[in-house]
Amino acid sequence: MEINDLALPSAPALLDPASLAALVAHVRGPVLVPGDDGYDAERSGFQLARQHRPAVIVGARCAEDVVAAVRFARDQGLPVAVQATGHGLSAATDGGLLISTRRMAGVRVDAAAGTAHVEAGVVWGQVVEAAAPHGLAPLNGSSPGVGVISYTLGGGVGVLARTYGFAADQVRSVDLVTADGRLRHLTADTDPELFRALLGGGHGLGVVTAMEFGLVPVARLYGGQLVFDAEQIDEVPAAYLRWTETVPDELTSSLALIAYPDLPQLPGSLRGRYLAHIRIAYTGSAAEGERLVAPLRAVGPRVSDDLREMPYAESHTIHRDPSDPHAYDGDNALLSGLDAAALRRVAALTGPAAPVMTVVQLNHLGGALSAGTGAVGHREARYALRLLSGLTGGAAGDGSDAALATVRALHAEALAAVAPWRLGRSVNFLFGGHGDRPDAAEVARSVHGADEHRRLAGLKARHDPENVFRFHPAGAATAHRTPAAATSSG
Repeated sequence: MEINDLALPSAPALLDPASLAALVAHVRGPVLVPGDDGYDAERSGFQLARQHRPAVIVGARCAEDVVAAVRFARDQGLPVAVQATGHGLSAATDGGLLISTRRMAGVRVDAAAGTAHVEAGVVWGQVVEAAAPHGLAPLNGSSPGVGVISYTLGGGVGVLARTYGFAADQVRSVDLVTADGRLRHLTADTDPELFRALLGGGHGLGVVTAMEFGLVPVARLYGGQLVFDAEQIDEVPAAYLRWTETVPDELTSSLALIAYPDLPQLPGSLRGRYLAHIRIAYTGSAAEGERLVAPLRAVGPRVSDDLREMPYAESHTIHRDPSDPHAYDGDNALLSGLDAAALRRVAALTGPAAPVMTVVQLNHLGGALSAGTGAVGHREARYALRLLSGLTGGAAGDGSDAALATVRALHAEALAAVAPWRLGRSVNFLFGGHGDRPDAAEVARSVHGADEHRRLAGLKARHDPENVFRFHPAGAATAHRTPAAATSSG
C-alpha cells in the first residue's frame, strides 16, 4: 500500500479506513494489508510451519514507526506481534497487527567501551562482522541469521556460553515501546524491575526497538566438529557425558545425533547416514584444545575432523546450521544431570527407525551460565536436551495436524526418558506453537519456575493490562494475561 493510496480498497472491513490512512501517512515504512503486493513476503520468515496472518503489517524503519503502529493497534483493539527474521516464530497472529522490524538494521560498535548498539532487525552475523576488526565478539548463537533481539530476550545460549554466560547478562540498555505507545529507555538504574525481566524473561511486555550490550575480548577460537558414524553411536554419547565432567569453563560444546534421510538435496556425505556430531568452541590455545579433545578422538575413527584454530568471524562454521527456511517444531528439557542409559534411550527413539527425522542436540551448560541477575530460568542446569523435527516430507507428512501430532508424541516419549533430571525448559529452544497444547500452562511455568512466573505475570498485568501484546512464552497468542517480558520474533 502506497502513502497516496488512501481509498484503501483492500482494507479489511473491521479496520477503520481513516485511521489506517493516518497510519500510512505517518510511518516511514510500508503498511500492508491482505491482497497488497508484498504482504505475503513481509509476513514470511525462516519458520515455514506457521505464518502470521495479520489484518495489517507495518514494516518499521525506525522506533517512531513502532510507536505509531502500537498506538494504532491499541486504538483499533488489535493484538500485536513482532517479527524480524522469523527463526523464533512460535505463534501465528491472525487478524492482528504485525510489526516487521527487518528494516531496522543499524549496528554501531564502540570499541573503546567494548559495546555494541543494535536496532531491532539486526542478525548476529552483522554484529560478529562489525566487532571482529576490534578483536571483540558478541555472545552470539550458532546461526549468523538469527535475530539478536529475540535471542537475547530469551537468554541466549551461544558459542561462548560456558565462558561468558548468557547473552542477556551482557545487556546494558533496552529501548522498549510499551503498550501505552511510549518509547522508554531502560537500564538497571532507570527501571530495575522491568529491565531485569527483559533479560531472559521471554516475550510479551512490549516491542524492543534497540539494545546495547557488552562485547567480549575474543578474536579467535579453537573449534570445529568431530563427526562419528553409526558404528560409534552407542559409545559417543557416553564418552561425551564423561568428557563434559572434566573440561574447563573456557570450553563450550554440544553433541548432535542426526539420522539424515536419503534425499537428493543433501550432500552425498550425509545422505542416509546416522551421524554423531560433537561441536567444540574453546577460547584457550590450540595446543591445549588438542589435549582436551584427545579423549573424544580416542572413541574411534571419525567421518570428519575439522578442529582447528579459527578467527571468531568463522564461528558459525562450528555448527553449520541450515540457512534455508523450513518448517519445524521442537521442544527441550533443562537437566540437572544425565546418564548414558537415558541418552541411549533418546537416541533409540529418535534414530533411523523414528517416524520423522529428528535432530537431537545436547548442550553442555554450567560455567558462567550459572551466575547472573536477569530472569533466565534454571541457571543451575548442567545440560539442555533439544529436539527438533521437520514438518515437511517423510513419514510425518507435510505440516498437517497429523504430522504435528506425530512429532509431539515422539518428543514427549524422548523427553520422558530424561524426566528424573528435568528442571524445566528454555524459551530459546521452544520451536513452535506450544500454546495450543493441552499442557500449555505447564509449559509456560516450566520456562522460569513458579516464583519467577508469578513475578512476570505481575509485570504483564501492570504494563499491559489490556493485553495488547498477546505472545505467550510457551508459544501461543492468547486472550489472557501472559507471564512474559517483551515481544520480538527472531
